[in-house]
Amino acid sequence: MKASVFVGASVDGFIARTDGGLDWLPESPEPHGYDEFIASVDTIVIGRKTFETVLSFDGWFYGTKRIVVLSSQPVDLSAAIARGGVVEQMGGEPAEIAAKLDATGAQHLYVDGGITVQRFLRAKLIDRLVITRIPVLLGDGIPLFGSLPADVRLRHIATRSYPSGLVQSEYELA
Repeated sequence: MKASVFVGASVDGFIARTDGGLDWLPESPEPHGYDEFIASVDTIVIGRKTFETVLSFDGWFYGTKRIVVLSSQPVDLSAAIARGGVVEQMGGEPAEIAAKLDATGAQHLYVDGGITVQRFLRAKLIDRLVITRIPVLLGDGIPLFGSLPADVRLRHIATRSYPSGLVQSEYELA
């Protein structure tokens, strides 16, 4: 099983405003690999706050992919299920969650949400990072990366730039 992150961040490294706001993201960016990426994953592991943000959008972006919402508290999944989502909740340490998902046949995880990405990265469970820099400086917000117990070495795979100013870099964890 492999785990990937596909995320947009401001040039100064924030994935959302301090209140979780995403109003700074481009409304309809040109194609930048997300459709191909999402087609390659079978399970989306998402933090509770990010899940709640996704529910505030019109529509459902994940089709019938398996969605695993991480939270130590009960989460109301009914809105996602009503939209056709295949959704469940899990709690625990990232290694336990990864082992459960692997045991149930998950092959490629999309790990999404600031805290969730940070926890899986600290547990050395991320294999690939695709970071798309949005040409804006927020100055403050929710950071993509948090503290780490040690350096995490990355191997650069590719960097692509787009006419709108998006710059996307792809890495594998060494």
